[in-house]
Amino acid sequence: MYTLSLSDLLFAFIPVVMVLAVMVYQSLQYKTALYALARMLLQLLLIGYFLIYIFQAENSWIVLATLSVMLLAASWIALRTVAAQRKALYLKALLSIALGGGLTLILVTQVVIGLTPWYEPSYMIPLAGMIFANAMTAISLAAERYETARAGGLSYEQASAEAYNTALIPVINGLFAVGLVSLPGMMTGQILSGVSPLIAARYQIMVMAMIFGASGLSVLLFLRLIKENYSTKRADDA
Repeated sequence: MYTLSLSDLLFAFIPVVMVLAVMVYQSLQYKTALYALARMLLQLLLIGYFLIYIFQAENSWIVLATLSVMLLAASWIALRTVAAQRKALYLKALLSIALGGGLTLILVTQVVIGLTPWYEPSYMIPLAGMIFANAMTAISLAAERYETARAGGLSYEQASAEAYNTALIPVINGLFAVGLVSLPGMMTGQILSGVSPLIAARYQIMVMAMIFGASGLSVLLFLRLIKENYSTKRADDA
């Protein structure tokens, strides 16, 4: 693979600067975008150094601790769209991602791939990241849509169905587009590193299946768990 220097990366930010300029000009939330970009830079630079340590250590407890931090963070970020209910729903989001995403991660790493050792960090952590991130996004969309639907007077069943459909839109769009519109990250990375496109395609199929399954299961669990929260809240409001 070509090695990117820091000066090379600067050119990649030309479109970013253009978008930020538009946001400033139109008085949009450019400060949020700047904050998100700054966090992205800091987090990725730090994780680069951190992963070197994890991969070299090859310690199952370090891997489990890393997965726990990822899970805790994903559950909190997932509820950013429902700030008023964030604390009340946090444990339910955590449980949903842990079960929906965790079961999918175990199936993929221990049955489909058959990692040896079972915690092989160079596989476990990237795959967990993809699973938890997509489950996080799906729950975030579902929570926002469910709250809006319930506020609009829809019943739990109607709001839940609407939220579930909304949460899976990005994942289903991804299924339609993969291979036709885009070559996703894992497949592209493997091809760039010299892996046969046929083998890379198999891995990408696995990734798309695990993302769809983890997202769908996590949202299903979340919508079941939050029913009582919103029923209680509506009763208190009444």
